[in-house]
Amino acid sequence: MATKKDDKASVLAFEKKLVPSDGYLYGTTWDERYTKAEPLELREKSVRGTISNRQKGGILKEAEIQKPNLQTVDSCSLSPEHDTLKLHFTLKVLSGVETPSACNNAAFYESYQTAVRNYIENEGFTELAKRYAINIANGRFLWRNRVGVEQLEVHVKISNTETAWTFDALDIGISNFDLTHPDILDLATKIAEALSGKTEFLLLEIDAYAQIGSAQDVYPSEELVLDKGNSKSKKSKILYHVKNNAALHSQKIGNALRTIDTWYPEFAERGKPIAIEPYGAVTNLGQAFRHPKDKVDFFTLFDKFTRGTTLDDKDCEHYVIAVLVRGGVFGESGKE
Repeated sequence: MATKKDDKASVLAFEKKLVPSDGYLYGTTWDERYTKAEPLELREKSVRGTISNRQKGGILKEAEIQKPNLQTVDSCSLSPEHDTLKLHFTLKVLSGVETPSACNNAAFYESYQTAVRNYIENEGFTELAKRYAINIANGRFLWRNRVGVEQLEVHVKISNTETAWTFDALDIGISNFDLTHPDILDLATKIAEALSGKTEFLLLEIDAYAQIGSAQDVYPSEELVLDKGNSKSKKSKILYHVKNNAALHSQKIGNALRTIDTWYPEFAERGKPIAIEPYGAVTNLGQAFRHPKDKVDFFTLFDKFTRGTTLDDKDCEHYVIAVLVRGGVFGESGKE
């Protein structure tokens, strides 16, 4: 193994190995969900609301809070004839975790490959693939659209083959990664074979059917608008669409699929998995669950893993490899 002094790679990058497409949203009925589906379009609404946000400095100006809050927003919903949401996306699973897409240090490259190949030989991606498969089967990628559904089915098919699975997502749930459902294990085997290089790649076609109720609201991804300007005519909510077909960002789907981290320190207390991230960041909570001071962040563990130090347990190895599957730029500065 290379030493700490001679194996710093200032240029180090990894391509993601789980590559989802955008998710396209359609409306249908539960009885005709396999045969008929119409693309969901966005609509503009102009609404007269009230001032409900906290006032700066806690000072209430009566003249201000009595004003109506006029907004133009995007919205999306099923038609009165439809009671079921269909989400379609594809997922490509790639091999090559053991090979960085960029690395400027030969000693590190050799050390890294040895560590990852040992992991592949010993673990074969079995645990990670099972967790990814569960997050496909349970429909976690529907996000808010998964809440309050009457029925939820997920269909998974290997592209250009007859191999397919159908899952009752509500029975699977989103909090249990210890399932031994035979179809989930079968799907996990296919994912593990692709990640470990036993097959060149795997392309899955995924359809989720959520019976949410006639004319109910649907929640595509919301666009992040950095420059809202001062124009009163601009919309305060802009939803994502592709040629006016409402959709979920591929990044949002990817985040759901990699929500498998039950190895962070606070999991026993919280009981909720978080997405695989180098610092365990959960932005909607404004919190990072893998802080460097606790030495459970990716970079601390990665440095040990790639330099021949045995990690405390297999869970740490699973986490490190999962971040590499996620991909990213992880170069280490040569400056002390």
